[in-house]
Amino acid sequence: QVQLVESGGGLVQPGGSLRLSCVASGSIFSGNTFSIYTMGWYRQAPGKQRERIAHITGGGSTIYADSVKGRFSISRDNTKKTVYLQMNALKPEDTAVYYCNAYPGHWGQGTLVTVSE
Repeated sequence: QVQLVESGGGLVQPGGSLRLSCVASGSIFSGNTFSIYTMGWYRQAPGKQRERIAHITGGGSTIYADSVKGRFSISRDNTKKTVYLQMNALKPEDTAVYYCNAYPGHWGQGTLVTVSE
């Protein structure tokens, strides 16, 4: 069984920061196999489609959506089977449920980020 558990969401004021974490567990991640998975963060705002905002390959290469480039940073700790999303300079339009993904089809349950005064 595969589990991806996100944490770190919450309410933050515009301009603030949050760090999301996603811990992976399950048979497919046994041993050192987590390190070969491409991991991603997606988000879905109310009434909108889910969009990919960042991903990191097993080798550490990263890609960001234009909407978050320069503000968000994805990283991973393979020893902890964890992927992180550091979010800075948050804007109200960043409000969404954020999901962790292990490519291609494994998803977490999501964590809500609300950016508001």
